[in-house]
Amino acid sequence: MMRLPPFRYHAPRTAAEVATLLAGEGPEAMIVAGGTDLYPNMKRRHQMPKTLISLRHVDELRGVQMNGAVRLGANETLRALEWHGALKERLPALWTAVQSISTPLLRNMGTIGGNICLDTRCNYYNQNWEWRRAIDFCMKCEGTVCWTAPSSSICWAVNSSDSVPVFIALGATFTLVSHEGERTIPALAMFGEDGIEYLTKRKDEVLTHIDIPDQGTARSVYRKVRRRGAFDFPVAAVAARVALDGDRVADSTLVLNAVGPKPVVCEEAMAYLAGKPLSDEVVTEAARLAGRGAKPLDNTDHLSMWRKKVVQVETRRALEALRP
Repeated sequence: MMRLPPFRYHAPRTAAEVATLLAGEGPEAMIVAGGTDLYPNMKRRHQMPKTLISLRHVDELRGVQMNGAVRLGANETLRALEWHGALKERLPALWTAVQSISTPLLRNMGTIGGNICLDTRCNYYNQNWEWRRAIDFCMKCEGTVCWTAPSSSICWAVNSSDSVPVFIALGATFTLVSHEGERTIPALAMFGEDGIEYLTKRKDEVLTHIDIPDQGTARSVYRKVRRRGAFDFPVAAVAARVALDGDRVADSTLVLNAVGPKPVVCEEAMAYLAGKPLSDEVVTEAARLAGRGAKPLDNTDHLSMWRKKVVQVETRRALEALRP
């Protein structure tokens, strides 16, 4: 049986208390919300914080506000968002992403903020301590070499969050609070290129809210590839948002995920779509251009070349679903 290492536990009731505790405890403290990712990592000795600061009783980090724009409390459970009828109607891509995460039991516990901050994943990392010791540890935890790309100076563990590409596609912003104050950043700016330092959020900051601007007439969709139709993390994912002017694309955003340490915004494909109708030819070429941005490696389920090809297939299907 894998057991948790010893740790101190705090249960503050306000975001300000959380920020104060983070500042006082230093880098050896971590935030826990639902714990569906952190606790298994602690059991496998991937992460061993000496102090956990729980968000369970911080009510100000819950709730869904809709008034044109949408504001989500970072501590709102995935299950609550899945059951939110208005969210499904207003933001179908986000609803699709949320209801695809893991299983109902874990969605009852997991939070939207936790999914945003989900640890990066890799076949060489997400193993128990004994397995990792047998092959020697990787640079993400205790070692010095990335076993996915041994000559690389960075870790290639994969961002496997379902909600992140959707938030980027929808132009969302994240609010972060520390003892020094509050700051708001675009969703894409939250994520780094290295699978170890995968978040730009500082250790003393807590994610409090997600703000999504009014989408107007724009439509969005999320598509996810995984071996099983439930529980599994994505091995390739596409979030697409398109605003049309008549039958032509006025504005679009295409975001890939689970193909590298950081979500990929398909700038080339988006530029190509501008001003064009979503015809079969245009959609096929845009999907090809989007696929060029995917550089998966063999560190998750399925072969990397197959994942690269399936990105094009899923991008094409996403754009087809957004036709008028």
